[in-house]
Amino acid sequence: MTPSKEQQIWMYEHMLVSRYFEERIEAIYMEGKSPAFNMANGPIPGEMHLSNGQEPCAVGVCAHLQKEDIVTSTHRPHHVAIAKGVDLDKMTAEIFGKKTGLSGGRGGHMHIFDEAVNFSCSGIIAEGMGPAVGAALSRQLQNKAGVAVSYLGEGAVNQGAFHEALNLASVWRLPVIFIIEDNAWGISVSKSDSTAVTHNDVRAAAYGMPGYRVSDNDPNAIFSAAGAAIENARNGGGPSLIEIETYRLAGHFMGDAEDYRPSGEKEALIAKDPIPKMKTQLVGAFNWTRSEDDALIAKTQARVDKAIQFARDSEYPNPAEAMDKVFV
Repeated sequence: MTPSKEQQIWMYEHMLVSRYFEERIEAIYMEGKSPAFNMANGPIPGEMHLSNGQEPCAVGVCAHLQKEDIVTSTHRPHHVAIAKGVDLDKMTAEIFGKKTGLSGGRGGHMHIFDEAVNFSCSGIIAEGMGPAVGAALSRQLQNKAGVAVSYLGEGAVNQGAFHEALNLASVWRLPVIFIIEDNAWGISVSKSDSTAVTHNDVRAAAYGMPGYRVSDNDPNAIFSAAGAAIENARNGGGPSLIEIETYRLAGHFMGDAEDYRPSGEKEALIAKDPIPKMKTQLVGAFNWTRSEDDALIAKTQARVDKAIQFARDSEYPNPAEAMDKVFV
């Protein structure tokens, strides 16, 4: 399954939005946090996990999804949220802790929830998997259209929730796809030091489902594997597992010194940045021009700048309302 020109441009556009969004967020996050880094300071307090480099994992899958399809993501969610169509203005306001945010500023960047497009994420490792399985079950029981997609990191495969979710999804042949974003590092622990198998797609066989491995962070290859898995799920074929080799170009979180990386690793990964590679593919396959590229970059940056300004201009919630919507 090869993506069309329109689909490849869609993927490239959403990769650009995600990257520029995170570049802006990174700069704003650091406001008030120097010369001494204190994550409580600045307009965006708390932890911040950037997905720079992992954009192909989002666009290659979400290019196949509709509004009624459900997606659960991880503590590193921005690229997936953008590709799924989450309201960018409201998501940005949520990250800023503003009243106009998706959850009124209560959730922050690790707990983004947009019911309009069936997107949610969690800061707890592997804990989006159970809700995705439950969402797929609800679709099956109600005979409704839609599949569920659960994103997780390669470190999450060693959690009990991973095995429980795969087993139940397979027993009930649920329309759910599990996407492992393998960036080789679980915070500062390498995959080789934490996981018994080299590639986690082989674990699919233990649960009677198809397993796919996509190498080299390739959006078109991800599109192909995801297309097969999603079509299988839509046709009643049950769950699938896809592991994607991807690259985290930033630290685990903002402020991460990354001294656990071997010398030269990060520089080698930056040289494989998927966005310039995607542009080169468009040039080669479709004679993508400089003017087309400049126009698309201007469009995506204007969209992000508008969302940032919306968040900055929005009001903070009233502290007296802190417990509202917590207990209902």
